[in-house]
Amino acid sequence: DTFGATSSSIIEEFFSVDEFKKKKNEKQKNFISKKGIFCFDNPDEIAATLQKAARSSYRLPKTVTHSVNQVLAVSFSAIKAYKEQLKIFDKAIEEQIKLIPNPLTSIKGIGPVYSAGIIAEIGDIHRFKDHAALAKFAGISWTKHQSGNFTASNTKLIKFGNRYLRYYFMEATNKVRLHDHELKRFYELKYSQTPKTAHKRALALTARKFVRLVYALLHSNRLYIPPKGD
Repeated sequence: DTFGATSSSIIEEFFSVDEFKKKKNEKQKNFISKKGIFCFDNPDEIAATLQKAARSSYRLPKTVTHSVNQVLAVSFSAIKAYKEQLKIFDKAIEEQIKLIPNPLTSIKGIGPVYSAGIIAEIGDIHRFKDHAALAKFAGISWTKHQSGNFTASNTKLIKFGNRYLRYYFMEATNKVRLHDHELKRFYELKYSQTPKTAHKRALALTARKFVRLVYALLHSNRLYIPPKGD
């Protein structure tokens, strides 16, 4: 974990990779074990990996090393602070979403934050005549390239739509596909059929399918019952 206790300690307590390199292997191993609260089964291997990374890392000119290390230290502290704030916001969202009907959390893989984001950006589901209108609003719809009897299969997503809702749909789909048998099968099929940017296109196509499910649940205000086999 980049921002775990052990990683943070290494970054914060060693000002540079050279400082870490100078520490003897046994001391490195003890440092990793102590900061990891003795949860690591292989502190020797971790210490060796860090030593290798330190040896192969890019060396900055001495004139800028101090300044760059200071900037990186400040940036790292800021990122940690933002992550802690996000935890507070996520907890607040989780408490607030309990106060309103939320059938989306019945879908395995989608938590309170993503479901709250989707519901907040959609608003009243009844203002959309069907799932296609909702998909278009979210920007999960494709441009059409047609010439005579030919229709292009590798078209691009439209360049307009609610980008926040599109983000929530994409992220939620990426989580749900790991648990839902039908979405997983559909994603893998589209992934195998796409020669370029396979994950991006397969995820977008799966998200379009997910939009249909979300529309049905919100429109009927019912819980999701997965197909047999999930």
